[in-house]
Amino acid sequence: MTATRRHVVAAIASLPLALAAAPAALANTTGAADDATAPSAGDSTTEGSRRMRTIYIAGDSTAAQKYADAAPETGWGMALPFFLHRDIAVSNHAVNGRSSKSFIDEGRLAPILEAIRPGDLLIVQFGHNDEKTADPTRGTEPWTTYQDYLRQYIEGARARGARPVLATSVERRKFDAGNAMPTHGDYPAAVRALAEEEGVALLDIQALSIALWQKLGVEETKKYFNWTDTEQDNTHFNPPGAIAVARLVAEQLLARRVLATRDVRRLDDEIPESWITWPEA
Repeated sequence: MTATRRHVVAAIASLPLALAAAPAALANTTGAADDATAPSAGDSTTEGSRRMRTIYIAGDSTAAQKYADAAPETGWGMALPFFLHRDIAVSNHAVNGRSSKSFIDEGRLAPILEAIRPGDLLIVQFGHNDEKTADPTRGTEPWTTYQDYLRQYIEGARARGARPVLATSVERRKFDAGNAMPTHGDYPAAVRALAEEEGVALLDIQALSIALWQKLGVEETKKYFNWTDTEQDNTHFNPPGAIAVARLVAEQLLARRVLATRDVRRLDDEIPESWITWPEA
């Protein structure tokens, strides 16, 4: 049994309101019957007088599109469209194993900046792989190079009239004597400080997710991560986990006034796991 909506609300109620690119055709698949005609990511058509906006995601494996060979592993970016109005598209460029540095060094930010338009959003969530400081291709230091790379996302989006949004890294599943433990060191604090310094909206997904894992507890959290008969993965999500984290993202986009009430939906609804699909690579 997955956690009810009450679990999620309880987990966050005590906290202050304080991502190779996936093909566009896959980036805004909701699976819901009433979304059968939903436009695909990057579509510039309008609904009424409103221009379609696109939310771009730059990040790592916790957000990335997964394919059939990885099921049931699920990135939260796959579930985000369930909570957005149909005139907001999602273009998920998050890729497994990337850091704020390697994503740029591999040229993955460039196509986002070529496509992004005024009024679009760029959600940036890195940290899991930045922490691998022994790897010179990925590792960054939280208060120096990590912030320096994140500034490139901020500046790139702003130069094109788009809005950057920083997200702290979603927490891993780690418990000590029944207590959910933080695993990201100073990286979340560095994101918080940079967001304040740059005047960028902050989605504090690290704080929100660790509160949710604490509420769910040691055993129940296994149902949100990629625990299978052959794997005990405490970093990546299965469908319930990806849906839960995507809900947190959508709620924070609303709470931070990045999106308006009319832009979001289903925040209080149970989302069927069957809406998650894994296309062939």
